[in-house]
Amino acid sequence: MILFFALLFVATAIAGFCAFVIFWPLTLVHVRDRHPDIGARLGPGAFMKPAALAWLIRGDYRQARDASLSGLATPARISAGVIIFGLGMAGALWLAYEVFK
Repeated sequence: MILFFALLFVATAIAGFCAFVIFWPLTLVHVRDRHPDIGARLGPGAFMKPAALAWLIRGDYRQARDASLSGLATPARISAGVIIFGLGMAGALWLAYEVFK
């Protein structure tokens, strides 16, 4: 039963990844088009750059005071959190299964 719930958390992480793949590129395109100063800080090809991901997870996009940017970046941030949470819980349940077999 524990491994079943671990699998459900993996499925949750996959759902978060799907949302991330939708909203994060849209956020980066919005940054490129409307906020060239932020785009310069994030650099070209920012999709998987650790600095750009940290910018998203910290919520630094709120400093731009752009409702459209927040509307795109907030779901990307939530989905990144869902990925981290889902994989973390799946790992914890798998570890619990291995310890308490």
